[in-house]
Amino acid sequence: MNAEEKYLFDLWGYVNIEGVLGEDELAKLNALIDAQDYPDPADDNIHSQRFGGFLKWEDEAFRNLLNHPRIMPCLAEIVGPKFRLDHVYGILMKDGNPGGTLHGGGTPYDPSQYYVFRNDRMYNGLTVVSWALTDMLPGHGGFCCIPGSHKSNYPCPPQFRPVAENKTCMAPVHQKAGDVVIFTEALTHGTLPWTASHQRRSILFKYSPGHASWGRERYDEALLNLMSEEDQKLMLEPPYVSHRKPVV
Repeated sequence: MNAEEKYLFDLWGYVNIEGVLGEDELAKLNALIDAQDYPDPADDNIHSQRFGGFLKWEDEAFRNLLNHPRIMPCLAEIVGPKFRLDHVYGILMKDGNPGGTLHGGGTPYDPSQYYVFRNDRMYNGLTVVSWALTDMLPGHGGFCCIPGSHKSNYPCPPQFRPVAENKTCMAPVHQKAGDVVIFTEALTHGTLPWTASHQRRSILFKYSPGHASWGRERYDEALLNLMSEEDQKLMLEPPYVSHRKPVV
């Protein structure tokens, strides 16, 4: 993670890393989603816009994102070298799908979702790596946040929570297909309504420090056996402290 990326993450609570995936990789990942024949997400149900199970698909393309070499050093800097996969899901949105209200923030303090700076480095709780499989550009909608709110000392005022009504401090975060946004869950963030003619397709891997767990999910032996690399298997271990090996 270079100095510019660290500065922007500390400043904003997120950083966009451009062009991590190439055209061939994007084509394969999108084709695998197309093959599932998912129903269109419902306009009135944000949970219908989420899907999972792709880590167990026969093709390893999605599993390869788990420990992508461009992302692993960033997680080691942001979360620490002993991080684990907490949970993962994908997002599909079509034209007209509603967004979600802004949530999270530096205050009140949440021991599972936090940002602190000590000992000349940052420490984060639950941290998200969001892979854009399609463009999410100005006017499209999708991910948004209040930049810098991961360090806020006051709670977010209720009138700032609805994304469509917050013209004061909310900012959309744009990505081209192949870009990766990494953000701390301590950031106040949400989702703008989707207005583009193409689907929004994002894959969210959420990582925690090795000793912590935000979700209840535990990974079974079948998934563990699909992992081809040792650091992938380390990230699927349950949370603990003593003698945990660094992932990177």
